Amino acid sequence: MSFSDLGLSEEVLKAVADAGYQTPTPIQAQAIPYVLMGRDVLGIAQTGTGKTASFTLPMIDILSAGRAKARMPRSLILEPTRELAAQVAENFDIYGKYNKLSKALLIGGVSFSDQEQVLDRGVDVLIATPGRLMDQFERGKVLLNDVKLLVIDEADRMLDMGFIPDIEKIVGFLPKIRQTLFFSATMPPEIRRLTEAFLINPKQLSVAPASKPAAESVTQGLVIAPAPESKREVLRALLRREAVKNALIFCNRKRDVGILHKSLERHGFNAGALHGDMHQSVRMETLEKFKSGEITLLVCSDVAARGLDIDDLSHVFNFDVPIHAEDYIHRIGRTGRAGRSGTAFTIATPEDGKFVEAIERLIHKEIPRVEVEGFAGAALEDGGGRRRRGRGRSEAPRPDRGEPRQERREPSPERADASPPPNVTPFRQRPAQRERPQREERTPVVGLGDHVPAFLLRGVTAR
Repeated sequence: MSFSDLGLSEEVLKAVADAGYQTPTPIQAQAIPYVLMGRDVLGIAQTGTGKTASFTLPMIDILSAGRAKARMPRSLILEPTRELAAQVAENFDIYGKYNKLSKALLIGGVSFSDQEQVLDRGVDVLIATPGRLMDQFERGKVLLNDVKLLVIDEADRMLDMGFIPDIEKIVGFLPKIRQTLFFSATMPPEIRRLTEAFLINPKQLSVAPASKPAAESVTQGLVIAPAPESKREVLRALLRREAVKNALIFCNRKRDVGILHKSLERHGFNAGALHGDMHQSVRMETLEKFKSGEITLLVCSDVAARGLDIDDLSHVFNFDVPIHAEDYIHRIGRTGRAGRSGTAFTIATPEDGKFVEAIERLIHKEIPRVEVEGFAGAALEDGGGRRRRGRGRSEAPRPDRGEPRQERREPSPERADASPPPNVTPFRQRPAQRERPQREERTPVVGLGDHVPAFLLRGVTAR
């Protein structure tokens, strides 16, 4: 199948050919015809499957007829992160270069006045993060009653980031009669509830099962570090051992991103950092340096797990085991895209056993253990604090065999009856607390019940 079989216009097909694409991905082949029909679509697809083009390509054709009014966009695309929003905007630039469509990008870290000037001219496509869109809406700078096409992308990530209440508010401002495209990598109950509320008779499309990584060509490995303090040394050993062309290194906490970034630079690695607290201009500059190859290693938080589109990423390193098992799939899905091979390593400590178990349950297989020279012999703990030596086997911690095991002894009668030290006063011999004086009885006031407000009982002092 080729893109010409999907019903796209000649202008869009020419732009796709200029971009070097000839064969649509499975999600594109399934979704594009239904979007062009005007149907609501519920797409379940992992990262790296090409779902961004599955809605941008038909949207360009749908919006090619008509004209936007000032501050009243004709379509709305909601994204969880600034990076994803910017990526979608780039897709419209690439595929819509032969169509005269206007767009606006509403994300944090950018001047409000610059965004307002674009909105005042009228836009066909509004790409936004929920927080900034709500800010502009409450300021009266954007009206949503002319939106005919709504796209909610990475819905499960929206749930993780706490955007669902904002999304429900935003959808409440939209016309009831509209076309809605809803995409998510996983389908937890809360997301299923939203689809039932937002979509009307949707066509459900599923490309990759939620329990398996999108890229089958990703080689996975798990390294068990004996302690958290040794994880940086383990990472450096892996970086030196592997043929790393470029790599993302994920941390669970933003403060650890900066610490690890500085540590790598001190040891001579070409590294950059990316997390949510950075100014937008700095984030975009760092991304451009990484994409161009000026930076080889990018230490990042999960804000970039679904916000980066790197064509040929060789490695992913999980410096921290993700707390949510689904994030593991999103992280390693950054490599091994478009049929290429990739490698993903996860560094765990014995205390991370329960998180590793959750990941292995989700992907239905054990992550192969990899040994790094100088760090062999460590084992994971399960949920009960026991060490796991293999899949499904665990044993209780044993005392050191070099020392004799001490038996528990019952206290002797003499010790039990011994008097306390002279500087410690037994509780029973401590003086009792001084009793509070009884409050004198007052004549109750008639008509106020048993309780009299304290202010009525105060005396009045003449001035």
